[in-house]
Amino acid sequence: MDLAPEELQFLSIPDIVGESISIPKQSPKTFYLTTLTLIFPLSFAILAHTLFTHPIISRLENQPTDDPATISHEWTVLLVIQFCYLIFLFAFSLLSTAAVVFTVASLYTSKPVSFSSTISAIPKVLKRLFITFVFVVLLMLAYNVVFLFVLVVFLVNIDTENPLLVLVSLLVICVLFLLIHVYITALFHLASVVSVLEPVYGFSALKKSYELLKGKAGAAGVLVFVYLTICGVIGGFFGSVVVRGGDRYGMFVRVAVGGFLVGVLVIVNLVGLLVQSVFYYVCKSFHHEEIDKLALHDQLGGYLGEYVPLRSTIQLETLNG
Repeated sequence: MDLAPEELQFLSIPDIVGESISIPKQSPKTFYLTTLTLIFPLSFAILAHTLFTHPIISRLENQPTDDPATISHEWTVLLVIQFCYLIFLFAFSLLSTAAVVFTVASLYTSKPVSFSSTISAIPKVLKRLFITFVFVVLLMLAYNVVFLFVLVVFLVNIDTENPLLVLVSLLVICVLFLLIHVYITALFHLASVVSVLEPVYGFSALKKSYELLKGKAGAAGVLVFVYLTICGVIGGFFGSVVVRGGDRYGMFVRVAVGGFLVGVLVIVNLVGLLVQSVFYYVCKSFHHEEIDKLALHDQLGGYLGEYVPLRSTIQLETLNG
């Protein structure tokens, strides 16, 4: 299926997902190795880290002790595990994003792509991705501080004698918090693609992402919300069956369910990365921003060289053969 710019502008969410799912067929070996070496460890760590932290948290909550040394040791182990997990999560998230975005762009420009070429290109974009990530973390931190401040002011000044008013107000605040959180997440995902494919990063990438999301914020919000919901459901099942289900389920069931859920999360994360890559082109087309496939081809082949502006018409025929 060939997609002209005017057709690409009005792709529905199922079309975007379907387009993304069809991309790995163009280079199955590259996506298989990328999934095995980057996305699988990321997905496994997201779920499996609770196997290590849950017993420690349970001991701290249910088995209080007056021995300061024991308490200090438990907290130290917990913080070390969480720190290592966050570093691992951060590293593999950036690596996976860089690899998938580069591979999709290579297929889009008909550039020969392999797993080795993808891995070779990653170091050239990691710096930009890292700086963009830092800006997003700072933005999210500032947002959470403002939210907590507003919540405290609300709790101090609200009329607690009117429970209905309190409930409705808390519901409104929580909905607003969720909407803004989803929007910032969408902003970050699109900014990550921008940081790989354009010579901008950090605040400039976020600004570019903000401009691209205009007119497509609703679709982006739905995609992010669905992704986060699916991940939350997977994490909930994993926690209830695998992590906390030792008294109700046998080892075989827990291992089988855990392996299945990790596999599902791998697929979800792969599709999510593909969707954010394709969504970038959808936003570019929606705003009539033309892309020169030859210039992008040259840029992908030499990230350290001088960037050539992207100028010509965007199409996705190479993604569909």
